[in-house]
Amino acid sequence: MLLETAAQLRFEPHDIAAQLDSRGHYDVELDKEFPLLIKLFHYTSHRHTRGATWHERLELFLSLDGPARFQMGDQEVELEAGDLLVVDNLKLHHVVDFTGFDTRAVVISFLPEFVYSLGSPAHDYAFLLPFYSKLDRRPHILRSGDMNANFSYGVIKSLLECYFAPKRHQFYRAGCKAYFLELLFHLTQRFESSELLQWEFLRQQERSLRLKKLFDHINTHPAEKLSVDSAARLAGMNVPGFMRTFKQVAGMTLVSYLNHVRLANAAKLLRQSIRPIADVANEAGFADQSYFDKQFKKAFGQTPNEFRAGGKGRRSA
Repeated sequence: MLLETAAQLRFEPHDIAAQLDSRGHYDVELDKEFPLLIKLFHYTSHRHTRGATWHERLELFLSLDGPARFQMGDQEVELEAGDLLVVDNLKLHHVVDFTGFDTRAVVISFLPEFVYSLGSPAHDYAFLLPFYSKLDRRPHILRSGDMNANFSYGVIKSLLECYFAPKRHQFYRAGCKAYFLELLFHLTQRFESSELLQWEFLRQQERSLRLKKLFDHINTHPAEKLSVDSAARLAGMNVPGFMRTFKQVAGMTLVSYLNHVRLANAAKLLRQSIRPIADVANEAGFADQSYFDKQFKKAFGQTPNEFRAGGKGRRSA
């Protein structure tokens, strides 16, 4: 049983703040020869890293104990124990806190080239379809009651036992990859009804690259006032095309994204300084402190003062 295997493993509190930049980019260095990462997190209310993240890695999120709530772009997904979510990694995403939130989660992430790259047999692309075949905008979730769920749990059990084996055997990497591909095969069968051609995936990558200059500019000047017209010029696009492309890539409007970046910077300033809240708000790019307080509580579930006080408590613990 998957839960029996999980009971023998160590689940860590979700703390990834040191690996996030001001854009919410979640950077983890992976072995180029083996770009697969499995993290075991224990989420509890008010005891996990706040703020939305995004990354290039593809990701699966399994809520072992449930329930859990997961935000991706403008969509909030409700998960129960045993539900496996295919994460939309290029959109800003995060778990959503709520009273009584307490669950362990298995988070599996990998680079696409681990499964399919130039030179791979064409049929290997099928393993990536669960991540790219979402034209209907509905998230891909393997529910615990699904007919494929028990098969997937068995494969995940074997994958965890191989990945976290106390002593890695000679064929450790081959074993992990074999179990992982079997898991992707089950997911591909489950979501085969909404296929996406490879060229559509490549188009999404192209959209992301067109906005790289803009994202870099926002990262360097997060508090700077930036109009849609100016952002479109930085991306070398007309305004209608820019607004459409930005929403496709970020999963939200430019204003929402700028708010996210500025709030992330404000949270960092609150943790690292004792400056007045008004000064923090101003440096982060919020001229109106009352608006800042409102947006901060909406994003982090606490007022700036409560967030700072809680952070001090955790540091002294």
